[in-house]
Amino acid sequence: MSLFRTFPTGGDFAPLFRLLDDYDTHRQSRGQVSSVRSFAPRFDVRESETAYHFDGELPGISQKDIDIEFTDPQTLVIKGRTEREYHSPEADETSEAQGEGQAATKDENKPHFWVSERSVGEFNRTFTLPSRVDQEKVKASLQNGILSVVVPKADAYTRKKITIE
Repeated sequence: MSLFRTFPTGGDFAPLFRLLDDYDTHRQSRGQVSSVRSFAPRFDVRESETAYHFDGELPGISQKDIDIEFTDPQTLVIKGRTEREYHSPEADETSEAQGEGQAATKDENKPHFWVSERSVGEFNRTFTLPSRVDQEKVKASLQNGILSVVVPKADAYTRKKITIE
């Protein structure tokens, strides 16, 4: 039995698996009252002969907002936080125009979303590795919204016989 969930790389079942993932996330958060939204970024996890490779989508999230740690010798946790940021020129023009005329009310400044699909809030992913790893040699990089973490496997444990002197 594999410790990582596996999904088909394409075909007719991919939307079904994504729907089941979303339902599972919804079911786990039911009954929890929180003003902070959370999401689980998607990761590709692959194994080579010498390491485990994690590649996750974290678009728009800066390096300082990501924490990577081991909670025990074989459990990797990747967590962090992101907020919405908007850089549209129309918003700047609107605020300048309102500054010249009368002051806008609080409701006028609150945006009305037609669609809100971006992931915001806190995120947390936990991966339990199936074999011993070398925590001291883990490397991580963030480039173009992709977090890449390489976790080297530890040398195999060898039996050592102790002789009595």
